[in-house]
Amino acid sequence: MDLSAEQITQLNANPLYATIGIELHEAAAGCARSTLTPQAQVCWPSAGQPHGGILFTVIDTTMAFAVMSLAEAGRGCATVDCSIQYPAPARQGPFHCQATTTHRAGRTVFIRAEIRDASGTAVALGQASFRIIEAKPTARAA
Repeated sequence: MDLSAEQITQLNANPLYATIGIELHEAAAGCARSTLTPQAQVCWPSAGQPHGGILFTVIDTTMAFAVMSLAEAGRGCATVDCSIQYPAPARQGPFHCQATTTHRAGRTVFIRAEIRDASGTAVALGQASFRIIEAKPTARAA
């Protein structure tokens, strides 16, 4: 189920994504695109240079959105395994992430992603497996 513009808007309203600087652009047919415009508080040890853990979060999150675009309504996903390599320092934002599904076996999805800086240099490469699961109901305010 491709993510609608309304779903993308709701996902982008997540306070964690706003704090980090992640914006999802699209998630359809097992692929997703996002941008990281890193906030100052997630850049360390150098200004404008996001910590590797932030890049990991961007890749994991973007891959999850790609998997969600394959899931039936009412289902979510969970990361089973994720491996990331950092071939170059992340110095020139904004950073663009592209995730693409490589294989699906039932409810298990294999996916790859990369983050490139503003000059097109790859700064993070990742691969993961996800499991499509029943979505947990959201908590309701009393």
